[in-house]
Amino acid sequence: MTISMYDISVAVFSARLKALASVLALAEQNAADRKIDPQVFLTARLAPDMFALTRQVQIATDHAKGAPSRLAGREVPKYEDNESSFEELHARIAKTLDHLATFSAADLDGSEERMIELRLAGREVSMGGLQYLLNAAMPNFYFHVTTAYDILRHNGVPLGKATFLGR
Repeated sequence: MTISMYDISVAVFSARLKALASVLALAEQNAADRKIDPQVFLTARLAPDMFALTRQVQIATDHAKGAPSRLAGREVPKYEDNESSFEELHARIAKTLDHLATFSAADLDGSEERMIELRLAGREVSMGGLQYLLNAAMPNFYFHVTTAYDILRHNGVPLGKATFLGR
């Protein structure tokens, strides 16, 4: 059995972003229920040297839109990174899901060996598509999605593994 680059990228990014949107919706409702200013959650971070929730979502969507674009040889869409509300984060996720919907399996066929060149930690890096997806894009995507979840859970939003998984 073979698995396609589409199945391990676009399909996964889409499913996890939908779950992240559900997590954010629950957080927004929880803030309203507890009469907490939503900015408390949006600007919360796990540690002083980590990014806040809003930036975590921005970076997660950056990886989700960037990886398939690079693998397909397309230009990566640029977003302004100016979101400051749950509504704007939902719009960003929706825009990313719309972008992901423009890809087909054929767009990513053969991208396992496509050389991907990008800047990591201030230096130019080149790697094959499969290596890039599995060792750079996906780990970074999951780190930021998980950190967004953890920030909200740490702030008392009643989330569980099922919510994280989108169930």
